[in-house]
Amino acid sequence: MQSALRLIFPPRCLNCGGLVESDAGLCGHCWRDTPFVAGLCCDLCGTPLPGDSDKAEVCDDCLSIARPWDHGRAVMLYRDNGRKLVLALKHGDRQDLVAPMARWLAQAARPLLRADMIVTCVPLHWRRLAKRRYNQSALLAQRVAAELGFRCCPDLLVRTKATPPLDGKGQAERFETLAGNIAVHPKRAPLIRDRPVLIIDDVMTSGATLAACAAACHSAQSSELCILTLARVAKDT
Repeated sequence: MQSALRLIFPPRCLNCGGLVESDAGLCGHCWRDTPFVAGLCCDLCGTPLPGDSDKAEVCDDCLSIARPWDHGRAVMLYRDNGRKLVLALKHGDRQDLVAPMARWLAQAARPLLRADMIVTCVPLHWRRLAKRRYNQSALLAQRVAAELGFRCCPDLLVRTKATPPLDGKGQAERFETLAGNIAVHPKRAPLIRDRPVLIIDDVMTSGATLAACAAACHSAQSSELCILTLARVAKDT
């Protein structure tokens, strides 16, 4: 049956739709043109760094901006095919991308994993969720947790205010807009007390949203905090 289905519906590249050898993959051309993060990267946000080192290194952005979390990783840079794939999931209703993206995220998360870690995601305000119909970060978090064998709590964090879109806002304005507007759901707070938390989001730009999430987790007395994003807005070094 599986062979017959492959004859009728052969596997297609997730990005360009060309034929590929296996399901949920990229063709060779699209793989080469997708800016996956490999090698040395910033230990706080995942931005690729030049050189080779066994020590934890930090990028210029994370040296200049306080990050209220302990470690972070990103799968790819938010440009070229990386941007196209993220937007396809976020605004194109391409939920078929969740499974392969979750596998990429799970691989990138390996250095961050801690025993008894809780996986969660950046929340959407209920009004935006009703309009979009799904939270792409929640879908990714649930699948990543399943890949890693960890518990996922997608409703751990809540937006207490419907903040305006951050597109076009500067760094300071982004942090001001998000500060204090994300909180831990009161019924979920006991889950993360003295436990490590992995916060997943689709894109990190300034880090304002993730900082608000991390601050909320700290207020609920979580222990180690790590962030994991599908894409990082950064200069390619």
